[in-house]
This record gives sequence, structure tokens and C-alpha cells, in this order.
Amino acid sequence: MFGKKLKEYVRFERWILILIVAAFVIRLALSLSGTPNTSTRWVSINIVLLVGLIYCAVAVHTTGFGSYKQLFGLLLLQLLLAHLLIASAIALGIVTGTDNIYTAPEYFGYRDGKNWGHVVAHLVGWFVLALIYWLIGSIFLFLTKRLKPVA
Repeated sequence: MFGKKLKEYVRFERWILILIVAAFVIRLALSLSGTPNTSTRWVSINIVLLVGLIYCAVAVHTTGFGSYKQLFGLLLLQLLLAHLLIASAIALGIVTGTDNIYTAPEYFGYRDGKNWGHVVAHLVGWFVLALIYWLIGSIFLFLTKRLKPVA
């Protein structure tokens, strides 16, 4: 993918991928244990993704891992993992008939988030988000290249 193997991308951002899974598991476990969503929302996959975006946008250049294409690959992997996990939590809510943080109405336009359209939206929409993240990350990468040229 973009001149690198999948395992190279995973190795480069493994700690981000681990944090995505950790945030997902903690958030879902808190939600299923009855912790109010107002408390559970403080454990955020989106914050991990934002940190991952900034880290990768800077580190892809400073470590010599690559450039814009490789940044896109890294962000694709992060967002795919996050949205597969979220889609699975929504599917869990549908199958069990139990709301969790990922199906709660306040996080789905105040409608019932337990529906297959919501699952499909996460399984399809992650790619559009990856493009948006890549555009934002490209600005950080551009600035990094300006501030720290390759020696």
C-alpha cells in the first residue's frame, strides 16, 4: 500500500492502534456497566484519532517513513480500525437490544442508534473521514517539512 507493507504501517503506529482499541474497550465496558454516558464520553476514540493524526503527520517526515501517500495509509488504518470497532458495538446493541455509548440517542441525532443503517454508515463513512483527516494532516506535514527539512 503506497510503497510500504501493511506490517510497516502497523509497526509505525502500533501505539496509536493500541490506544484506539483501549479507548473502545474502556468506553464500551463503562457504558455496559451502567456508567452514565455523561461520564463515559470522556474516554474518547476521537481524541486518540486526533493525537494519531498530528503524531503521524509530523513523524512520517521526521522519521523518514514517507510523505503524503504514507500519511494517507496511516490514517486509513487508524480510521478503519476505529470504525470497525464502533460498527461492532452498534451491531452488539442491535443484537442484544441494549443501548451502549455507541447507540445512545444523544450520539445519533437524538434517534435510536441501534439500526443497521448506523452500522453501514460507519463501515462506509470511515473512508470519507480518512480523506478529511488526510487533508488536515497534510497541512501539518507541509508545515513540518518547512520547519524541519530533511538533512
